[in-house]
Amino acid sequence: MLYIVPTPIGNLKDITLRALDIIRSADLILAEDTRTASVLLNHYEIRTPMTPYHQHNEHRITPHIVAQLKEGKSMALISDAGTPGISDPAYLLVRRCIEEGIQVETLPGATAFVPALINSGLPTHRFCFEGFLPVKKGRQSLLKKLAEEERTMIFYESPHRLLRTLQDFIACFGESRLCCISRELSKMHEENFRGSLKEAFTYFNSKTIKGEIVVVVKGKQE
Repeated sequence: MLYIVPTPIGNLKDITLRALDIIRSADLILAEDTRTASVLLNHYEIRTPMTPYHQHNEHRITPHIVAQLKEGKSMALISDAGTPGISDPAYLLVRRCIEEGIQVETLPGATAFVPALINSGLPTHRFCFEGFLPVKKGRQSLLKKLAEEERTMIFYESPHRLLRTLQDFIACFGESRLCCISRELSKMHEENFRGSLKEAFTYFNSKTIKGEIVVVVKGKQE
């Protein structure tokens, strides 16, 4: 059995009792970063063995992981924060497990874009999740397509690229398009800035930007 286990996006209390039971009882934890995972495991006094599983080694070690699962081991896949498979590795392993007849179970739990979307005050009945934009190749062509998107759009972004992304959004969507920038969700210094793209750029250009960031942008008016 392979379990896909969401972990807290900030506050360590945001994990389900079932998730804790599974990572305690699993034979092995596949962790995006074992150092980050150790913080969570030590907090809950969990001693399950871990091995790294991330975007740089997933193609190489997936066959070995699948072989162990077929031998009867149970494994829990976790990312640094949130649900594996949402801008984090999981797809390749899940696909291989399905092909090999290995049971996969995904637990419900934390993921950053849901609270960011609801906090935004923007329409939630229809939305699209774009994750991280391409840094170079394909970035402008994707933005041109999204300029016609009528659903609320959700993006992940790093602190050092936020201003560039806001500039690109202003160029493609217009400076008056409404947005919400959520930073450090569920943590002590959580912040949700709501306003136009121009106002967001002005605000964040005047301060040091830190933390995990979700950008929610209103869709094009019909």
